[in-house]
Amino acid sequence: MMKYKVILSSNSPRRKELLAGLDIDFSVRVMPDIDESYPDDLPVKEIPQYISRKKAEAYLKAIADDELVITADTVVVLDHEVLGKPANRDEAVAMLRKLSGKKHQVITGVCLTTLKKQHCFEVITNVTFKALTEAEISYYVDKYQPFDKAGAYGIQEWIGYIGVTSLEGSYFNVMGLPVQRIYAEMQRF
Repeated sequence: MMKYKVILSSNSPRRKELLAGLDIDFSVRVMPDIDESYPDDLPVKEIPQYISRKKAEAYLKAIADDELVITADTVVVLDHEVLGKPANRDEAVAMLRKLSGKKHQVITGVCLTTLKKQHCFEVITNVTFKALTEAEISYYVDKYQPFDKAGAYGIQEWIGYIGVTSLEGSYFNVMGLPVQRIYAEMQRF
């Protein structure tokens, strides 16, 4: 399918698993210390694609002519507020309380980059949680410690099983990589 050697720029086990599901040969290469900041006035919907582009730019001096780098960034957005990765238990609990009983968006920005061209896009999925009890929130945070997950949850974990009441869009996007769209965009690339 591809005339390029594909590189996934992520240490996320979920992203590796999802990309592997496409039966595409790829390697993982992660550049250290990439700045993931963004301008304060940047519209929320544009943040993941902006960060994904910054990640891709870091690879331009490190890739060969026949390599294609996939960079991605995912954010959880509730009422125009970005919920990033919680720093600790208290932040994780607070995030899940905010998401409880509400609909939010999971937005992933993806860039496909070679030395000659780049194509970036975003995928948005709407996720609705039931009203979560304090016991459910505490159980999930204490057992699963979702500190490496935007919005303090993984849909593929217990909280997704018991808490997600509806989903509009890509389930895999909520896991961290919209693989169906990546497959389609790579075919066009």
